[in-house]
Amino acid sequence: MRIAVLSGKGGTGKTFVSVNLACAAYKAVYVDCDVEEPNGHLFLKPCITKKEQVKVKVPEVDMSKCTGCRICVDFCKYNALAYINNKLMVFNEICHSCNGCIYLCPEKALKAKERAIGEIEEGISENVTVFTGRLNTGEVSGIPIIKGLIEKLSDEDTVIIDCPPGSACVVMESIRKADYCILVAEPTLFGAHNLSMVYDLVKLFDKPFGVVLNKCMDGENPSEQFCIENKINILSKIPYDEEIGRLNSEGTIVVRADERYHQIFSKILEVIS
Repeated sequence: MRIAVLSGKGGTGKTFVSVNLACAAYKAVYVDCDVEEPNGHLFLKPCITKKEQVKVKVPEVDMSKCTGCRICVDFCKYNALAYINNKLMVFNEICHSCNGCIYLCPEKALKAKERAIGEIEEGISENVTVFTGRLNTGEVSGIPIIKGLIEKLSDEDTVIIDCPPGSACVVMESIRKADYCILVAEPTLFGAHNLSMVYDLVKLFDKPFGVVLNKCMDGENPSEQFCIENKINILSKIPYDEEIGRLNSEGTIVVRADERYHQIFSKILEVIS
């Protein structure tokens, strides 16, 4: 089963929930798709067994064939090509690797070349296989890395996908092949607003889902109210606990340190399955 964990913004506890769900399972695969700033490895501390580069194809110009027709320049909506001083220039950093310019060039003056945009790291942390995607600084999109991560997954494993925050294209790619989505939210007005964003997203993708409310305290809880009004299943309400904050600050996995929280996260897995 593939379980995607997502939230409308960073800092809600998405990685906290993802890491602890993976460690509460008998055996699991944890996938960090937050490729711009992955941090699951800070808790899991995996023994690295493999690294591989992720490459994309970008256009390379043969100026001996280029006639300056500018068809490629007009085609590119990301302005990754420009014809300046009788020379065609390619700006790799903003190229989205669609290769449309290559196909459209009437003189065949463009060809594809590979360029590394990041890497995928594989490792082991006790009962958890860990896949981490890392996007190189300044790159325009982490989608190729996320696709590479998802391709490595087996349907036989319990897979926890730690999605990027928000509801952009990288999140859509992360949940596309998920069997179930867990939405993580804080008990605030801002938390409820961001919960509504990812709620709309999983509804759009027609994914089964439930909510984990994190850092819950006594009193008003707008995120819980949003769930009640929209008849959303609340999987768990994790209390605000200074001990969790201390353990997290030390990079300690809560379910491996405290049996109470092992039971909480095990129950979430039981409810989903």
